[in-house]
Amino acid sequence: MPVQIILGAQWGDEGKGKIVDHLSENADIVARYQGGANAGHTVVLPPSKGKPEKEYVLHLIPSGIFHSHVICVIGNGVVLDPVALMTEIKQLKEAGIKIAGRLLISHNAHLIMPYHKMLDAARERGEEKIGTTGRGIGPAYNDKYMRTGIRVVDLLNRDVLCKKLKRNIEANNEILNKLYNSQSLNVDEIIHEYQEFDRKLDEYITDTSEYLSSALKRKKRILAEGAQGALLDVDHGTYPFVTSSNPTSGGACTGLGIPPTAVDSIVGIVKAYSTRVGNGPFPTELKNEIGEHLRKTGGEYGATTGRPRRCGWLDAVSLRYSIRVNGIQKIALTKLDVLDGFTEIKVCTDFKFGGKKLHHYPTDAQTLDAVEPVYHIFKGWQTKTSDIKSFGKLPKEAKQYIEALSKMLDTKFWMVSVGARRDQTLMVR
Repeated sequence: MPVQIILGAQWGDEGKGKIVDHLSENADIVARYQGGANAGHTVVLPPSKGKPEKEYVLHLIPSGIFHSHVICVIGNGVVLDPVALMTEIKQLKEAGIKIAGRLLISHNAHLIMPYHKMLDAARERGEEKIGTTGRGIGPAYNDKYMRTGIRVVDLLNRDVLCKKLKRNIEANNEILNKLYNSQSLNVDEIIHEYQEFDRKLDEYITDTSEYLSSALKRKKRILAEGAQGALLDVDHGTYPFVTSSNPTSGGACTGLGIPPTAVDSIVGIVKAYSTRVGNGPFPTELKNEIGEHLRKTGGEYGATTGRPRRCGWLDAVSLRYSIRVNGIQKIALTKLDVLDGFTEIKVCTDFKFGGKKLHHYPTDAQTLDAVEPVYHIFKGWQTKTSDIKSFGKLPKEAKQYIEALSKMLDTKFWMVSVGARRDQTLMVR
């Protein structure tokens, strides 16, 4: 370290929660740098002290929260839904997880307001829907970049809050009533509700950029946790079918207020096959029994919405692009065990467009939607891997698959996950 960035190298849902939880054992701070409650990071804790295995789904609080020595930071790049955050805090407290003194929230994080959720849901009912979670993320980021957003710090001044809310509600009431015949919003009710949130969250709010700067000077080990995936990045993803923030590695610096010189390594999380939630191009998608098998075996349903994920073979073309854009130095491969039952496994090595091989990853959705994937076929191992405890014990064909991917991507593989629990993680030697 000092700062290690952990990000999804595909379209999200790669298993970042598990990997961040695993790495948090050797970290001092885990800091979430973008996104909102549209992300779902799943952590499965193994049985201990007579307690059964337990699964948690985190939407805002960083995945390091389950290690008692770790401080968790929600950075300024996150759009914060106080309703979702309070629910999450309550659930963790009820599970015996200490939050006080361990959670810090940036005073500059933007807030998701009720009208953001209404606008988001209304758009998804229209013809131009892109498959968002409807959690108000896009409209909140829209206000941020229109310079009309409301930040956590605004909750401290009732006059400022009232002025901004009235302006925003009047503008959005007009849009909502005109386009969707939605009900009006009450300014006083929202002010009261959000000032109550401020009272409850006050102990967690601070200047997190200053906190992280001080931690870096003290040589603290920091994990920067991204949400979604690089191919959903608003600048570098499959636009317009993207999220509203920068899950790519560059987003960590702006989303946390840390300098690029503090970043020591960048880890890309890669699922052993591909999945995507929502609309947009997906060259290797399998709309057949193989795709359905991947979905059922891998439990490919959205952690936030429960929506079934679209499934397909691994796409090395998009991964090479993701590695280039993010500067990924090593890969954590997840869900290898989902491929255990296949006699043969395909990997897309190249794209063809108009009968010709493409030399670069197409960044426009129209071309990407029309490409023809070129596959290399690997022999499957047809052996259960979820009980294997070391990389060397993996079946020969599984190791050959991983070694071939490493050469194909010109990037080393650092760890391999063969199940959802912490103890189902193999370090590649």
